[in-house]
Amino acid sequence: MRFYAPILWRYVTRYFLLSFLTILGVLLSIIYALDMTELLRRAAGYEAGVKEVAHMALLKLPEVGQMVLPFAVLFGAIYSFWSLNRKSELVIMRSAGMSAWHFLTPAIMIACLIGVFSITVLNPVSSVLLAKYIKLEEVHLQKKSRFVSLLQNGLWLRQNDPEGYALIYSRHFEPKDWSMKKLIIFTFSEDDTLTSRIDGDTAKLEDGYWLIENAAIHGDTPVPEILPTYRYPTTLTAPDIESSFSSLETISFWDIPELARKMEETGVSSSRLKVHYQSLLSRPLFFLSMVLLAATVSLRPVRQGGTALLIGGGVAIAFLVFFLETVLQAFGISQKLPEGLAAWTPAILTTLLGSAILLSLEDG
Repeated sequence: MRFYAPILWRYVTRYFLLSFLTILGVLLSIIYALDMTELLRRAAGYEAGVKEVAHMALLKLPEVGQMVLPFAVLFGAIYSFWSLNRKSELVIMRSAGMSAWHFLTPAIMIACLIGVFSITVLNPVSSVLLAKYIKLEEVHLQKKSRFVSLLQNGLWLRQNDPEGYALIYSRHFEPKDWSMKKLIIFTFSEDDTLTSRIDGDTAKLEDGYWLIENAAIHGDTPVPEILPTYRYPTTLTAPDIESSFSSLETISFWDIPELARKMEETGVSSSRLKVHYQSLLSRPLFFLSMVLLAATVSLRPVRQGGTALLIGGGVAIAFLVFFLETVLQAFGISQKLPEGLAAWTPAILTTLLGSAILLSLEDG
């Protein structure tokens, strides 16, 4: 058995990889076509042509690919094991004295490697390409340009104005009441010329304006205009700023710890970022659990029937796991659960469930 183990592992690995890549390719092709259709619809009335839209959809594809990877692992493993079982190859392996764990090991190792690759390589590449996609979206689809940037020295906001744009800086931001301390607003024309500067002790986001206390407006005159209160118009809203902080897809896995530290220093909660980071770390285990789940529904002897029902049950369980993951992450973001517990629980539970069922099947 030891002599045949390397040959067996290579065979199962090749079979699983081929199934995984085929299913991933099919899923990505469907998603790409749907994205192209949606972008063409949005591009109607603008100057963006088919070439630009195709390029944008291609830039967005790696980000969507991360979302479908678990499904590709699950369905690839289900098809691999079901096909090997249907051709009685698993029966032959078992008759040679091999347990299910012998021929599951290669698929488990590949699934873990796919998980590591997705967080260390695919995620950083996807974040760069998605950032390029967002820039092209602003150019070709006339999407409003808004962003939030956290640097070592504080928080920067950008908003579009009728005559150009403004950069708003603050050392400390309080998301509870959407207020800033010691802020500076730089206003620019459309040709990037600085037109004015506004300093203030505090500013609070109200409906359609920033309410600035003790404002000093530096314009064309050598002496600044001092006002006890000043209303600076804005198109930003609290959801706009929240969504900018929530753009996790544009943040590389390697940059998350440093960004979380900066958010804490600035006064912004980093719970969402920390849950996202822990969720990425749990991906290898989560992909491993998909293989175990696939094995529990695919290794049933074909002669016993009910294969389609069992596979459908496995897929249903997988969707329940994804739903559980979403719910627990929401609890982690709201700080009702520790970030690590919220992110790792679905992967751990699914791994334990799959292992328990396989052990039960093996031991009778």
